[in-house]
Order: sequence, then structure tokens, then C-alpha cells
Amino acid sequence: MKTLIIVTHPDIEKSAINKKWIDELKKYPEKYTVHQLYEAYPDGKINVAQEQKLMESYDKIVFQFPFYWFSSPPLLKQWLDEVVLYGWAYGSNSGFKLAGKKMSLAVTAGIDEEGYSASGEYKYTMKELFRPYELTFDYIKADYKEPFVYYGIERDSSDEWINRSVPMYLEFLDNL
Repeated sequence: MKTLIIVTHPDIEKSAINKKWIDELKKYPEKYTVHQLYEAYPDGKINVAQEQKLMESYDKIVFQFPFYWFSSPPLLKQWLDEVVLYGWAYGSNSGFKLAGKKMSLAVTAGIDEEGYSASGEYKYTMKELFRPYELTFDYIKADYKEPFVYYGIERDSSDEWINRSVPMYLEFLDNL
């Protein structure tokens, strides 16, 4: 079954790595569906029914975004607030429409992995910083999988560094 990749990047044309990942994913339309939120909703007005129907159509869903301000771009938070609703995704009469679906994150981070540690620059691991996503996916009874994080884009934004991430990302998606 195909994997739905929900991409949230506010300026994809200026992106180095997220744009590369999208370009690579689009080479395999039989395996991946790329859904770009900022492209679909430039005005921020989300079609909730359409998004819910899309989510119901996939068993594997990955949220791809650059990590900044220790979270996702704002449209993803808005999307979660508006789409993952009581009565549809959770609640006693919801049917838990996303239950059992494999969900994960694919994130690009500026600094090296060591910076995301108790002794590092940001004091917390990515696992700790991703807890709100893990809890959200657990709450809706989805099957949360460990995220894919590609570190160090601020240190090295060379084509070689970016290209190195592609097979790792594709392998992550295929093994989800």
C-alpha cells in the first residue's frame, strides 16, 4: 500500500533538503503520495472533510517538515487542530478513524544530533521534543513509529550531504 507524505514547509522553493526529498518521492508515484499543505492551502483555509477522507485512504502516514523553533511549521499545528477532531479521530463515538494506521515524522534539523542531548546546545533529545506528536498519535490509537531525523543541514548544505539523505529516507519509508 502507498504511503501518504504530508509535507509542511512554508517556503519549499528555498528549501534544500525537503525539496530534494519531494522530488525523489515523486519519482515513485506507485509507492508515495506527496501532499503539500502550504501548496494546498496558501490561504490557511483547510478543507477538513477532504483531509479526513485523504487520511482514511492510507495505512501509512508520514509528516515531513523542517524542525525550527523546536516544533513544526505553524500550518501543521493548525492542520492537526482542525482535522484530527473529536467525533472522527477520537472520542467514544468516533470510530477512531486513524486507529492502527502507522504514523511517523520525517524531519530535517539544522544542527548535529549531539546538539539534541542533555549535554548539548538544546538540552533535550529529539525523542523528548517529539513527545507531543507521540502522545497525539497514541491518543487517536494510531501506531506511532520512531521518526526519521536528518541532522546537520546548517553545518553542511552541500549537494553531497543532501543526496546522502535520500536513500536513508526512502529506506525509512519502505520499512515503516
